Amino acid sequence: MAIIENRKIQLYRDDAISFLKKLPDGSIDIIISDPAYSGMNQRLKIGSGKIVGKYTKGENNGRWFMEFGDSEENYEQFLAECYRVLRSNRHIYLMFDSYSLITLAPVVRRVFEIKNLICWDKVRIGLGYYFRRRHEFVIMASKGKRAISLRGIPDVWRINRVNSYRYPTQKPTEVFQLMLKASAERGFMVCDPFFGSGSSAIAAIKENCRFVGSDISETAIKFATERVNQFLKYGVDVFQKDSLLGDDEMLRKIFREGLV
Repeated sequence: MAIIENRKIQLYRDDAISFLKKLPDGSIDIIISDPAYSGMNQRLKIGSGKIVGKYTKGENNGRWFMEFGDSEENYEQFLAECYRVLRSNRHIYLMFDSYSLITLAPVVRRVFEIKNLICWDKVRIGLGYYFRRRHEFVIMASKGKRAISLRGIPDVWRINRVNSYRYPTQKPTEVFQLMLKASAERGFMVCDPFFGSGSSAIAAIKENCRFVGSDISETAIKFATERVNQFLKYGVDVFQKDSLLGDDEMLRKIFREGLV
């Protein structure tokens, strides 16, 4: 059952694989997602990933959310379902940290045709064990052939990280909006099987798309539901009130004028 449902937005509480299996073949126009990968946490001993659909007793075991068990077996199953539900000649965008990119990018290539690797420059420096991190990656891939709408979008996106957050992995809506500006059309069905803070859902609304997504975390459900409801009712994103675009004039022009 949907947690929130109207003509355009449907949010479900479910694990990614179970959720995707319930969607009809070829029902999705674009997938945009930031999976909660477990790989780096496992290696750094700061968390433990779980097989998709199997979670420890008690919500999150003291953490904000459960990670996605990013073994090749799990990831191949996840990508196979993504491929099935995605319409032909459509795009998928998947976010990666550096560790998950190295281990899982070859799996993506076995299922989809990788078109580019995008670097999200967070502008403000973060934490790091060897070098302090200021970036994440996005793999853009396709099922069939489809050109992007805006050829002037660079492959480095200077967008500030979310500093004042209530959900720990909250991403700027502008990151997801750029994916949609490049690959979506008005009315497209956007899917995010790991919607987390709901930034992808807000981006879909802003870009005049429909949205369907899921998350296993009760915290994510509560956060995203409140956020989406407030935006649908008042047109205000209560958890990201200001633009987080960096000083890249090209990106500013894209958001200001819509075309490059």
